[in-house]
Amino acid sequence: MTSPVLTARQTCWTCILVGGNDFTVNCSEPTQTSLLDALTPVFNLSTIRPVMNMSTCTNISTSFTLYGILGVDEKAQLLNTYLWINYWWVNEFISWDPDQCGTDKIALPRDKFWMPDIVINEFMDENTAPYVPYIYIHSDGTVRDAQPAKVVSSCNLDIYNFPFDVQNCTLTFNSYLHYASDIQLFLAKGAEDITEHSKHVMTTMGEWELLDITTNKIRISVRRRSTLYVVNLLIPSCFLITVDLFSFLLPPHTVDRSSFKMTLILGYTVFLLIMNDLLPITGNKIPLINVFFSLCLALMVASLLETIIITNLLCGSAKVSSLPHWIQVFIFQILGRLVCLPYKPKSSGAKPAAEGKTPEQIQGPEMEEKAVQELKSLSKDLQALRLHVEQHFGGSQSSEEWMQVGFIIDRLLFCLYIFFITVSVITIIIMWYNSY
Repeated sequence: MTSPVLTARQTCWTCILVGGNDFTVNCSEPTQTSLLDALTPVFNLSTIRPVMNMSTCTNISTSFTLYGILGVDEKAQLLNTYLWINYWWVNEFISWDPDQCGTDKIALPRDKFWMPDIVINEFMDENTAPYVPYIYIHSDGTVRDAQPAKVVSSCNLDIYNFPFDVQNCTLTFNSYLHYASDIQLFLAKGAEDITEHSKHVMTTMGEWELLDITTNKIRISVRRRSTLYVVNLLIPSCFLITVDLFSFLLPPHTVDRSSFKMTLILGYTVFLLIMNDLLPITGNKIPLINVFFSLCLALMVASLLETIIITNLLCGSAKVSSLPHWIQVFIFQILGRLVCLPYKPKSSGAKPAAEGKTPEQIQGPEMEEKAVQELKSLSKDLQALRLHVEQHFGGSQSSEEWMQVGFIIDRLLFCLYIFFITVSVITIIIMWYNSY
């Protein structure tokens, strides 16, 4: 009676014959069914690495195609991409004659064969892409595994130049368990081929655009499409700050100017609240656009405070004391010349009282005595009047100096507005140009 163990062994060696360093599968006929029957004994070897000698390293070639950029989460520092990943390696337990078996490849369930434990180190979430249950086995023992992957990977995002930022994210493929002496990974295609093919088949990019893929540690470079943010954020903000610039043409001593500036500040605050969802939220660096918005709001508030101060100076300067000397030097000689508004004081002296003309109608000695008495009385009145006029003109000069201080400050802030708007527009244009 034949032993069942011996019968199983005889059946196994009938299907698989040793040939060199690999197994050769013999098919009874050139059909898929015959090939599947011949490969059945190999299914029992799925738990071990498919090499004849354990010291032999399994070389795995990999390639991927970036099919879609799903988005970037600035707050969580994550890059969401959709990849098509391919792996190739040689299973030394498999080999057959394509003419004898009728085909040079066959698709079989992946759980029937040994699969490498290749992972992406930057993976931060579960792969929710559809599961592919099959792999291709070729007649020379080459195994091809192709599967999609929704990769949520960690990425150190630098959004300082938002919305003109370019992000570089790295994907590292390696074996989670095996040593380097057991498994070696190689990139099957060059960086240019991967980039060109990815750009050709890519269907989903959203606000991001693929720039380049480099094979040095597989770095993916993506660029944000900035047009949306320029139109919705930067241009309206520049318009509002320009309107506030033209508000300096209104008379500073009127209430209309201050009320106009308060309305503009309220509108700008509402604008920032509405557009807050478009701004990035992260704890690494403060984006430059946030600094720009803060400076715009700070300038608007400063212009409102300056209007209040100038209004107070123009309306109440007659009640304040004279201008200190150091303020006169700093304001009139430095700032006044800087803003091309030098101080030219008006004549503050009062002409002496007009000398009385001897009336031609008064003639004769009888009027001389009366004229002398009236002139003595008038002299006393003129002395008192002269003292009063000197005090009056002295107060007017002090008021004039304080009013000039207000005008110089107003002109200085106006020049600061022009400088800020010019620098901001030039910076935005340069950053936008450099991003492309």
